[in-house]
Amino acid sequence: MGKTTDKSTPDGERPLLTLASVIEAISGARPEAYPEAIADAAIDSRLVTPGSLFVAVEGEHTDGHDHLPEVFERGALVALIEREVDPEFRVLDLRSGSDWEVVETPLCLRVESTVQALQATAKSWREKLDLRVIAITGSVGKSTTKELAAEVLEQRYRTHKNEGNLNNEIGLPLSLLKITPAHERAVLEMGFYVPGEIALLSEIARPQVGVITNISEVHLERAGNMKAIVDGKRELVESLPPGPEGVAILNFDDARVREMAERTEARVFYYGLAPEADIWAGEIEGLGLEGVRFVFHYEDETFKVRVPLLGRHSVHTALRAAAVGLTEGMSWDQILSGLTQTHSQLRLVAVNGPGGSLILDDTYNAAPASVLAALNLLEELDGRRIAVLGDMLELGEFEERGHRLVGARAAEVAQHLVTVGERARWIGDEAVRAGLPEAQLTTLSDSDEAVEHLRREIGEGDVVLVKGSRGVGMDNIVSELEVSE
Repeated sequence: MGKTTDKSTPDGERPLLTLASVIEAISGARPEAYPEAIADAAIDSRLVTPGSLFVAVEGEHTDGHDHLPEVFERGALVALIEREVDPEFRVLDLRSGSDWEVVETPLCLRVESTVQALQATAKSWREKLDLRVIAITGSVGKSTTKELAAEVLEQRYRTHKNEGNLNNEIGLPLSLLKITPAHERAVLEMGFYVPGEIALLSEIARPQVGVITNISEVHLERAGNMKAIVDGKRELVESLPPGPEGVAILNFDDARVREMAERTEARVFYYGLAPEADIWAGEIEGLGLEGVRFVFHYEDETFKVRVPLLGRHSVHTALRAAAVGLTEGMSWDQILSGLTQTHSQLRLVAVNGPGGSLILDDTYNAAPASVLAALNLLEELDGRRIAVLGDMLELGEFEERGHRLVGARAAEVAQHLVTVGERARWIGDEAVRAGLPEAQLTTLSDSDEAVEHLRREIGEGDVVLVKGSRGVGMDNIVSELEVSE
């Protein structure tokens, strides 16, 4: 890579995120004052460190403006605010039409919208950085793909990835502000909730590479219909620059993703299980808790690999990560090193349970596709298989059908099925219809009841899958039942 050049500094100097550059990004005017460097950015007052930019956002349960005393006690350099605050805080008003004078730091910047000001700051910072951005979206598998792709890229490049699920209109800008000029690649997950969101995130992050995992009914309730979901995910590939700089990495096995090739000027690189894909996998062997073994096929070469991720569905994750590595000029030795060294199980983690049981914790979120994948993993494991399945949220018109699809598969896999929540009753109902004996079904209202039932029920040799949305407290079941070694 060539030298990084900051448009606002002499040629060849690395850019620096300063208070002056933040003011310029928001207001368009670059003051001669405020050379102080911004060390970090946060919306949670508890995460503020000395030299940070704090963004005061009004949430459902708390308002960042109320935490300014704590923020400045922790050493924040500046806070973005959008309403009046206590006179004890120094304020520079950047709203349109306001006259402002130099104010001593630490200070507050008054803006029309703190979220929009954050986005403008992140967009400006991204424009100054000389690196390639790999953006990932899709209905299921975004976070796993992000982690594994970053692991692969780190074998050659200094790589940044967004933490946790910082993937929305607030989280992604915060993640961009954590990138330094020393980074060569950034892997950013992009979430989709409403039309236009990924277009906005792409405008801010300017990705050169877009990875689409799959399309399913996740967030159907918010999006309205499947067409809106497809259109929303497609915004990523539509935003990419033309090839060869731009690369769209698409799932050949998903027809709705495959067809996105027609809507991008970027180079298209397909992955999947079909030989028609640019990179494909065969001879797949699920190894239970040891991971999954398969063979990569790429051009005229084959590579046998074992990836320490749980479930056969992880093959697609590995394919996506390998595709990122290949399109970013990496060798197979580097790619395979990244794939095989990862030990992060991410969303799906195996923990010890009561009486010698094993609990598969997959409680971050739930949609029919991810629940079916988790049930496929459960089927691979030895022992009495218990599936604890909770409500799946935001499925819209697909709500009943989605739960019933899961129920039919649960009947084939589980020897004991526990449903948690009102919607999950459809899972149990369909499981019985599909042949699960009623004596092997337990229907419960909430996670507390599930904990009490499972404490009595599970023991030596049992394998317990806990899967469902955090919104119904499925993660509490795992935390209550997990046994420390």
